[in-house]
Amino acid sequence: MFANQRRNEILHMIQEQKTVSVQELSEKLNVSAATVRTDLNAMEKQELLIRTHGGAMMKEKEDIDKKYAIREKKHRSEKQRIAAVAFEYIEDGQCIILDASTTCFELAKFIKESTKRLTIVTSGLTSATMLKENPNLTVIIIGGIVRSGSNSIEGLIGHELLKKVNVDTLFTSAYALNASDGLTDFSLYEVELKREMVATAHKTIALIDNSKLGKSSIATFAKIDDIHRLITDQSLSPELTASFQAAKVPVEVAN
Repeated sequence: MFANQRRNEILHMIQEQKTVSVQELSEKLNVSAATVRTDLNAMEKQELLIRTHGGAMMKEKEDIDKKYAIREKKHRSEKQRIAAVAFEYIEDGQCIILDASTTCFELAKFIKESTKRLTIVTSGLTSATMLKENPNLTVIIIGGIVRSGSNSIEGLIGHELLKKVNVDTLFTSAYALNASDGLTDFSLYEVELKREMVATAHKTIALIDNSKLGKSSIATFAKIDDIHRLITDQSLSPELTASFQAAKVPVEVAN
């Protein structure tokens, strides 16, 4: 079992049980206690859990979600530049998906002020509320679970809807992007939904600011070769550049 798979299992157990011990995880995952401690320490650095003596406990929901209002203010200028470039890839008459990320919310602001006639499927409550004010836009919100402190709708309820729409382009961000894991996130519910979004859309455009590059989280929702274009705000590392070149995925830097 790979590290990300183990950590996915660990997070799932903590979400169910609230607390877990190193011994319990070692037996469940069939790995050494030292390996479990390494995983728990790494997950604590990612702010996914709190280490305790002999184990770990779940963080409060508001800590995990990082409160949408707080995240929305972080790296805002970079997100705005990325969103401006992304808007150029939206054509009149298209059906697109916007995830619930703060970067896609910046893209939604450009869409709201445009005259393009679009159908927009979104899991973002804030984006949907804003976009409905434009009469040229048909806004479809994905059903599911709304978590405290979050802007996103998550879970399996929206999967059936995604199977019924023909989507031209998915615009998505992520908690992290690296060469081996691709686009990753820490919410298992959101990852499941984003996997369906990637599978539904003809094209996936990733909007990733520099704070997320070269990092990883619990679960992957898209590998690099699932992405059709990456828009970021700074040049990639040599390792990431090589991976995108090998996959023949264009990378655009929003200056």
